[in-house]
Amino acid sequence: MVAFGKKLKELQIQEWKGYYIDYKLLKKKVKQYAQQNDVVVQDRDYVLRDFSRMLDEQIEKIVLFLLRRQGQLATRLSGLADHGDESLSHGPHHDSIVELREGYREVGRDLLRLLFFVEMNAIGLRKILKKFDKRFGYKFTTYYVKTRANHPYSQLRQVFKHVGISAVVGSISRNLADLKDDHRHYASSIYDHPTLHISDPIIESIKAAESRLMNSTDFLQYLGKHAFIMQDELPLPSSEEKNTNEGYHFMSLVLNLVNTFLYMVNTYIIVPTADDYSLSLGAAATVCGVVIGSMAVAQVFSSVYFSAWSNKSYIKPLIFSSIVLLMGNTLYALAYDLDSIYVLLVGRVFCGLGSARAVNRRYISDCVPPKLRMKASAGFVSAGALGMACGPALACLFQRKFKIFKLTFNEDTLPGWFMAFAWFIYLLWLWLSFREPLLEKEEIIVQHIASDTIVETGVLEPLVLGSEKNQQDEDEQQECDELSKESREPVTSIMSAYRLLTPSVKVQLIIYFMLKYAMEILLAESSVITSYYFIWSTNKVAMFLACLGLTVLPVSIFVGSYISNVFEERQVLLASEIMVCLGIVLSFQVIIPYSTTQYILSAILTFVSAEVLEGVNLSLLSRVMSSRLSRGTYNGGLLSTEAGTLARVVADGTITVAGYWGMSKLLNITLLPSLVICISTIIATLSIYNSLY
Repeated sequence: MVAFGKKLKELQIQEWKGYYIDYKLLKKKVKQYAQQNDVVVQDRDYVLRDFSRMLDEQIEKIVLFLLRRQGQLATRLSGLADHGDESLSHGPHHDSIVELREGYREVGRDLLRLLFFVEMNAIGLRKILKKFDKRFGYKFTTYYVKTRANHPYSQLRQVFKHVGISAVVGSISRNLADLKDDHRHYASSIYDHPTLHISDPIIESIKAAESRLMNSTDFLQYLGKHAFIMQDELPLPSSEEKNTNEGYHFMSLVLNLVNTFLYMVNTYIIVPTADDYSLSLGAAATVCGVVIGSMAVAQVFSSVYFSAWSNKSYIKPLIFSSIVLLMGNTLYALAYDLDSIYVLLVGRVFCGLGSARAVNRRYISDCVPPKLRMKASAGFVSAGALGMACGPALACLFQRKFKIFKLTFNEDTLPGWFMAFAWFIYLLWLWLSFREPLLEKEEIIVQHIASDTIVETGVLEPLVLGSEKNQQDEDEQQECDELSKESREPVTSIMSAYRLLTPSVKVQLIIYFMLKYAMEILLAESSVITSYYFIWSTNKVAMFLACLGLTVLPVSIFVGSYISNVFEERQVLLASEIMVCLGIVLSFQVIIPYSTTQYILSAILTFVSAEVLEGVNLSLLSRVMSSRLSRGTYNGGLLSTEAGTLARVVADGTITVAGYWGMSKLLNITLLPSLVICISTIIATLSIYNSLY
């Protein structure tokens, strides 16, 4: 992985190089603070003031240049407008129209360069703020953003929100739309028709660059963020992108998405009947928490070894996963005829040991081209959401009872038999159609990294002539030595990964734990609660859970297409936490009798708010997490998966333990930890709110 300072130097527009953020200077200053801190105790206020002053100067330099370039673009647009009025005053002429269109496109190309300039500087500012916080443990980002972003003369807002550029984009878009088909289409104004599509490559490129800079989103992007698959922060060279496309195999991606879908079906297909199955085997109904949670317990361990295995192969862990899941579901179904709750639990543990979601996520991150990665990530999330809805819905179809060769097929065992058959078919399809990515490509990448390291660490330094050049290379050597230790090597243990977690990242992971805990409590105890209070049948419980699962995509469309474009992600995060808290509070049984309306409305509020929270939480997590956690076995995806899985384990255990106090107290006892954790996360979010800017 190339150092950001070096990448910035390579990608910057040469004639503008004096106006970019001096990332190397700022990084050197951070290192200087750290070295001085080892000798004497530095005055904290002095460090904050001194570094703030340097950042202010850098941002002012960027903003003043940005405003000057905006003014030049505006002047050119004004000149084109005057020229257009003069040229077309006697009626449209083909040559004049073509000339005007090309003039606006040329302004658009220069605007693209300016957007790229702003984006590179915004990334540099975020990176240096993260580096400062990581080195000193100060909440410098919180201090700096709080004092600068909301100031009436804020220059920081110009960099991150690029105020004024939208007006230039609007002018270019409107005029190109008016100049379509060799004459002006005043009836097709973009203001009268906001959804009007302008099929011009320059406009599309500008929209993409502006959207990336604004960190705005659409439906696919919002869904993709749920997957927590790291996207490339900087654009790839076209040669690298071409190499990535060559190794892409569509059917292999489909098989990974189908694996995700089937696993989520497998997880939730037993939820409506888990309590009845436990009772039929002589256990208490609340043992359903252990039955459901045993799969999550095994997944805590399986996520690690599948993540490590995916470093070497994709097809082998997927085949192993399918075989283990086939065995697990078979044992789950046989437990009824063997009359053994232990066989039932072993079957669910086997299902958890077959969780290959780490492989699915890793395949998308490593083997799907960057242009398709967001769509593939959205497909990953959609497959999971669809599986979550289909699982309980399928349980409705299994209200049958018959025997074949002394094997019982009923509402309790049919989910196991169905999933065993589904995994058998998937295994055959996987064996015939999956294409293992070429391992030679990994060797090529390693060779490139090795050669880059040789050059960067100064082995070739004697070939460089001139004392000034040698001094520059010596500085770069120190930077790259630091990079090789801190940024290049993936973490090799959970503890190493933990040491990279800043306060912001820790809070985001705790939020993820909270939302998964709240959702698991709601879903896992639904059959027990509704049977006790409302005497719901298995069909009603299954339909209720299926309807909850089906809300995921519509809510994602609304949030991704509207909410995330109107409000900042940190605002949506905090609001979603408050709504989850409200849903939990409304779920408590305070009034007797406990009404169906109260339960359904509070469940919908909790579930939908948690889904919104999950997307924005993982999006922010990907921005504040160290780049070292974007690859290797112990990556950010694994950490978030482990946090969510651990939450499910604790939630399912809570349900079983709470059952000892009786069914009448089960609901309130299980909701109380959810409420406490949720309130704690809201307080924690407020403490790091400004660092999420």
